Amino acid sequence: MLVIVGYLVVIAAVFGGYTLVGGHLGALYQPSEFLIIIGAGVGAFIVGNNAKAIKSTVHALPLLFRGSKYNKALYMDLMALLFRLMAKSRQHGMLVLEFDIDSPHESAIFKLYPRILDDKQLVDFITDYLRLMIGGNMNAFEIESLMDEEIETYEHECEIPASSLSQVGDSLPAFGIVAAVMGVVHALASADRSAIELGALIAQAMVGTFLGILLAYGFISPLASLLRQKKDETVKMMQCIKITLLSNIHGYAPQIAVEFGRKTLFSAERPSFSELEAHVKLAREPVKQPVEEDA
Repeated sequence: MLVIVGYLVVIAAVFGGYTLVGGHLGALYQPSEFLIIIGAGVGAFIVGNNAKAIKSTVHALPLLFRGSKYNKALYMDLMALLFRLMAKSRQHGMLVLEFDIDSPHESAIFKLYPRILDDKQLVDFITDYLRLMIGGNMNAFEIESLMDEEIETYEHECEIPASSLSQVGDSLPAFGIVAAVMGVVHALASADRSAIELGALIAQAMVGTFLGILLAYGFISPLASLLRQKKDETVKMMQCIKITLLSNIHGYAPQIAVEFGRKTLFSAERPSFSELEAHVKLAREPVKQPVEEDA
């Protein structure tokens, strides 16, 4: 939604300012300039990326028009979920979590937090490392190293569509110049026309430079920045899970472990100590699920 609002602000500011000085919007409508700039940009995007990168970028575009799902409430749900899992394992042993890990969608604990359950990536991240912890064959340093590798891989994958869009944005001003030069060449080739007609042709040629810069810095490059911000939000969730689980492995009580996780969050979404404590107190209530079923 904010992307659309931002686009409307860009359009209103640029074209509104143009009309205020007496400019005619009809002069900016040059389909051939659009075809050259956008077509060349799309072509360069195809040339500069393999099939996987193109597919990843196309799939990432719809996410840009959705609001962020990572907010304070979701972070608190995450930490409450981790608290319940750690408290259960602390009381009955790690093996009691096998049912929750193998069937999270049927787990009474996971069902308490449907927003977390709807995020497959986070659920997989949590259950995979709990499964490694249950195995007992890896120490805390090995698990931490593996977590870092997975987070780094995720960051690399998310950087591909962001980098692709950034490269397209950087190329559009140059393609705008290409369109402008071609328009000037066309104007000079029509030197036998009247001065009024030549002026119109040169003005049309200059529209190419204008469109290339506007599309680059007003529409495409901001999308790359937004993709990186969304990536950072997901990475922060994964880091919160990492620190919390590692604190539990090192023997800290669940209440302390979730406090460690809270400290890793961005200040804009980080709940206060009292807010988290109150939320965790609610999580201390027993779940109506027999221990034997979990095991």
